[in-house]
Amino acid sequence: MTKATPIETPCTQVCRVDPETRLCIGCARSIDEIGGWLRMSPDERRRVMAELPGRQPRRARTA
Repeated sequence: MTKATPIETPCTQVCRVDPETRLCIGCARSIDEIGGWLRMSPDERRRVMAELPGRQPRRARTA
């Protein structure tokens, strides 16, 4: 039996979507990107991951 290769993901386990940017404040992906991640090809995931550093998700406000 072979071990499955894990799918690379930028998820940081901080899953909150900023209402203004509609990006996750943890990983900077959009809801569509998060929802479709497992269906994306490795090349598509790499393309999204290359774009993430340029996105500026707003950090959650603290009260």
